[in-house]
Parts: sequence; structure tokens; C-alpha cells
Amino acid sequence: MVAPILEELSTEYDGKMHVYKIDTDAEQELAGAFGIQSIPSLLFIPVDDKPQMAAGALPKDALKNAMKEILKVE
Repeated sequence: MVAPILEELSTEYDGKMHVYKIDTDAEQELAGAFGIQSIPSLLFIPVDDKPQMAAGALPKDALKNAMKEILKVE
């Protein structure tokens, strides 16, 4: 499950990035705007680059690597 991992990473990277969890059933317009078609979907939005989407559950190490590569957080 991705939610507990995201909670851990949110605490670990507090002040360096924001983590948001969206209920796509309640926020269908937002999900449509970002093209979310499967759950879980992870949207990485770097400050100085284009957003990138990852679909499916990723292990913690893969999420940390994506954050380092895409979001440039250490």
C-alpha cells in the first residue's frame, strides 16, 4: 500500500516537499485535469520542470529515487 509510505516520506522530507492525497471519486474534475486513469497514481510536480506521472504502487526506494531525480530533493 502506498499511503503509509507517503506518510513516512512526508515526515522525512518535511519542509522540502509537499505530499497531497486526493480522493479521485470526490475530486473527479481534478483527476480528469491531470489525466488520472488508475489508482494509485503519483504526480510529481517539480518547481522548474514539467510534471511527471507514475501509475501503480511503487516501493519506498523507488519513490525516494523518483523524488531525487524528478524533484531534486535530498
